[in-house]
Amino acid sequence: MKLPDIKILDEFDKVLRNKSKEVPFPLSSEDLKLINDSLNYLEMSQMDEYREKYNLRAGMGLSFIQLGIPKRIFVISEEIEENKFNRYVVINPKIKSKSEELIFVGEGEGCLSVNREVEGIVPRNARITVEAYDEKGDFFEIRVREDMSVAFQHEIDHLNGVIFIDKIDKNNPYKNRTLMREI
Repeated sequence: MKLPDIKILDEFDKVLRNKSKEVPFPLSSEDLKLINDSLNYLEMSQMDEYREKYNLRAGMGLSFIQLGIPKRIFVISEEIEENKFNRYVVINPKIKSKSEELIFVGEGEGCLSVNREVEGIVPRNARITVEAYDEKGDFFEIRVREDMSVAFQHEIDHLNGVIFIDKIDKNNPYKNRTLMREI
């Protein structure tokens, strides 16, 4: 498999701070190709063979804004067993409901736009329900929990110009840790 030619913006690029715009349907052929390329890139980044060959950092989600395109589109590729993936294409998402229970990723959240280790925890809702559209323009509603809830919230934040590091308390990176559940 050939690595898709995509360029992911670094956290210091001001474009990442832009709020992405709603997307009209039907999608352009360029958008459809970029969705497919992004999913292939994510899957390759999660496979040892390609990660080593192309010196990739593993990632499971990518928002169009990270590619310099301010459209409300993100993709997630979740490895369900070795080299088998569930693909999510999420366009114009809205969080419909969220649990009161808060969680955080124990080893810390990561981001393909943040090329450094970051200390601290990011409070996330344990479960969320999202309304969105797929690449064909079909409406769907999905309830995600645990790591998928974190991934969806992380990508939705990107669409709103927010990077996960913004949610870590600068003065107390592990603030309120005991009030949340570690995953």
